[in-house]
Amino acid sequence: MLIPLILSGGSGTRLWPVSRRNQPKQFLALAGRETLFQQTVARTQHLPEVQAPIVVASEDHRFLAAEQLLQSAVAGAAILLEPCARNTAPAIALGAMHALARDPDAMLLVLPADHLIGDGAQFVDAVNRAIPVAQAGWLVTFGIRPDRPETGFGYIRRAEALPEGGFRVERFVEKPDAATAEGYVADGGYDWNSGMFLFKAARYLEELGKHAPLMLAAVRAAYASASTDLDFVRIDGELFAAVPDNSIDYAVMEKTQRAAVLPVSCGWSDIGSWSALWMAGERDGDGNLREGDTLTVDTHNSLLRSHERHLIATVGVDDLIVVTTPDATLVARRDAAQDVKKIVDQLKSSGRSEHSLHRVVQRPWGSYDSLEAGERFQVKRIVVKPGASLSLQKHHHRAEHWIVVSGTAEVTCDQKVFLLGENQSTYIPLGSTHRLRNPGKVPLELIEVQSGSYLGEDDIVRFDDVYGRA
Repeated sequence: MLIPLILSGGSGTRLWPVSRRNQPKQFLALAGRETLFQQTVARTQHLPEVQAPIVVASEDHRFLAAEQLLQSAVAGAAILLEPCARNTAPAIALGAMHALARDPDAMLLVLPADHLIGDGAQFVDAVNRAIPVAQAGWLVTFGIRPDRPETGFGYIRRAEALPEGGFRVERFVEKPDAATAEGYVADGGYDWNSGMFLFKAARYLEELGKHAPLMLAAVRAAYASASTDLDFVRIDGELFAAVPDNSIDYAVMEKTQRAAVLPVSCGWSDIGSWSALWMAGERDGDGNLREGDTLTVDTHNSLLRSHERHLIATVGVDDLIVVTTPDATLVARRDAAQDVKKIVDQLKSSGRSEHSLHRVVQRPWGSYDSLEAGERFQVKRIVVKPGASLSLQKHHHRAEHWIVVSGTAEVTCDQKVFLLGENQSTYIPLGSTHRLRNPGKVPLELIEVQSGSYLGEDDIVRFDDVYGRA
């Protein structure tokens, strides 16, 4: 079996303010209508005899991954939940163990969920050419033919050609300075390290056991104690926290004698920054990548990304990044895009929420948008999917007023269950046990006005929840 293993645990801090902890870049539509995660899954469906993917995701993103797989009409996928981040080597080991439970000869195609590939046909061709190399016992990494001296990527030095295809890896090298990168491109024997791999699941675990035996043992223990919850495989949190944190490059690929590289040109980008997105996108005649409501005068080589009805207008500027969201605006020089992470670090250290939460927060039942807040009150726009239900819950510190804008609401308030239609409202007293459900076939939209001494999301006691949340 050829089984795609989709790694979707990244945080994408360099793409703030659009990418945040609660909805990182892989789950966003940054280049096209589908999200990067959905595009990654879709690419695998064009491979011959490919099986349903295995997804390794953060527990915080489990419903995002499940919902986007459902939207992509991908059936039979397994979603393994990492209780904490432990880098790529342990994540791939989890996927390998799960794949071997399906097929002792399983072959894994390891793909980060947040990469962009412009030429899908070249990608499929590269995987097909790599299969015989992996079947011969090599651990294959896909090297990207460099088209410029790039300092943001690691490089792979090719050695001799292999009879099955590709080349033996001579060495991996860290991200170089500009002069070194120019030398690598001029040399012609170096490729960018893409972070995509193909190998037999058993061979990966064999090499991990040779070079990181403590890691392998710790991952085995955590996986052996996994449990199934709804559509998810939950990895034991206490045991997984004991797993060493390391990447596949450091733990295995730089140490094994069986590393192979297969060079490919497929329009690849890791979308690691706003400048990378600008470079990969379709720019206008002035070199601008524009999305949303934008107006430009004498503006060149800039990325302008507007949120919904928020107009961005620029005059007499070059080489800028301007990105708006409902609660934050980023303005940066394009050549300083890598430093956006420093803003995220400042937000974290000052205790602000904008580094982790969007104003619009996705939930398995729908979403809510915090429209306004002040002392002792908050106003939210809530959208509930058809057939979906919030948990049966109560609050210790706030009361709520619900006004239905469109659709039909089924309201449970203590012992009463009743329906509300458009333009109708109800009051949920402080301490009342309540639930909101959408019994209809169209989305339910309502305005919620909260009032009380404390309005935080942690003021909630759940009695029953179909999504398994505590």
